[in-house]
Amino acid sequence: MSNISYKDAGVDIDAGNIFVKNITSLVSSTNTEGVIGGIGSFAGAFELPKTYKNPVLLSATDGVGTKLKLAIKYKKFDTVGIDLVAMCVNDILCNHGKPLFFLDYYATGKLNISEATQVVKGIAEGCRQSQCALIGGETAEMPTMYTDGDFDLAGFCVGIAEKDEIDRKNHINDGDVVLAMPSSGIHSNGFSLVNKIFFDKLNIKQNEKLAGKNIIDILMEPTRIYAKEFLSNKAQIKAMSHITGGGIIENLPRVLPKNLTAVINKNKIKSMPIFDEIALYVNKEEMYRTFNMGVGAIWIVDKNDVQKVLQNTDAYEIGNITKGNLGCKMI
Repeated sequence: MSNISYKDAGVDIDAGNIFVKNITSLVSSTNTEGVIGGIGSFAGAFELPKTYKNPVLLSATDGVGTKLKLAIKYKKFDTVGIDLVAMCVNDILCNHGKPLFFLDYYATGKLNISEATQVVKGIAEGCRQSQCALIGGETAEMPTMYTDGDFDLAGFCVGIAEKDEIDRKNHINDGDVVLAMPSSGIHSNGFSLVNKIFFDKLNIKQNEKLAGKNIIDILMEPTRIYAKEFLSNKAQIKAMSHITGGGIIENLPRVLPKNLTAVINKNKIKSMPIFDEIALYVNKEEMYRTFNMGVGAIWIVDKNDVQKVLQNTDAYEIGNITKGNLGCKMI
């Protein structure tokens, strides 16, 4: 009986080594002051900054969901890595934290070095936008778990914050103003519904356009990362809510105290043509519970700080905080 190799079983160690060599420069391009060592160690090391009085580590993990199906179908792999970083980093910001470092997990049936390198290129770009370091990751080739061409992504971010700044609920008062930070598009939530509408129902083609732009490019637009703007305006921001699955209605109350409610004027929200198109097939209530509707993040600020924040960012006012039961009213 002849010997059977790992490659015969569907796992190519040599391909994995080539992949690591390909991404070494991408990983090192994200290095920040705290990084210790480099790629190839068993664990990533990061020295905590000494400027914090009572530091607490924050952690967040997420994926890209069924947006990956579009990336695979249309061979567009350079942006989903940005999505992966954004979904984790934006959550860290909501606890008034600063992202420190990021790790990724890439699992596939058969490693395609070119495609995987493009994915990591996007992850590195997302880390640079977030001012955090990509200090490690894992690539798993599992032919019995995934069909050829399929892959999945998971991301893990660690940040840091002062202990007394993590819980933002005590900072919010009646009369505070709700500001919207525009999204770059659908971001990375609701794609099971997106796929059903555009591909199962409408059967759109790759070159079909909406508002002068290819629909595929609109759908694949990477999630906006708010780290730079947030950290520049942190002193004026009482609380931030990352608008992901559940929309404004479910995510904004997560940062509010029990005796206050948010009142949002839907007419002030600057939506996008892609949401108008989806709304032709989905009722409005379902839209607001599924999509960000053009608002990727919400900042709550004191009314006296509104103008300063508006001058420094592309934020705009969409509502206010008032006394009432915990929740969010869309009017």
